[in-house]
Amino acid sequence: MEKNQLREDCINFAITVSNICDDVKGCSVFANQLIRAASSIGANVHEARYAQSRNDFISKLEIALKESSEADYWLELLYRKGKITNENYKSLRNACGSIRRRLISSITTAKNNKE
Repeated sequence: MEKNQLREDCINFAITVSNICDDVKGCSVFANQLIRAASSIGANVHEARYAQSRNDFISKLEIALKESSEADYWLELLYRKGKITNENYKSLRNACGSIRRRLISSITTAKNNKE
């Protein structure tokens, strides 16, 4: 259930980011980077479900973790430029942080079970 919830939260995060970025004017390059990073999180979580090995599974989750860090960067950049509201920024950072914490937990568990 938790893995399916993580996947669903990643999809919802990417959709919300995309909807908010639709309204960003004058920073399309940054908005596009945010959309790419946000959608890549879920894509890698989805790929991890079909990993060929435990190492492949861990690798996919680690890529998702890196993408969540990148998404957080682009969120902050757009917020500091005044392109997204404080409310949207806080909401998206909280969602991204929640996903990141669950990814860290999953990676740690997978690595511990590997040994």
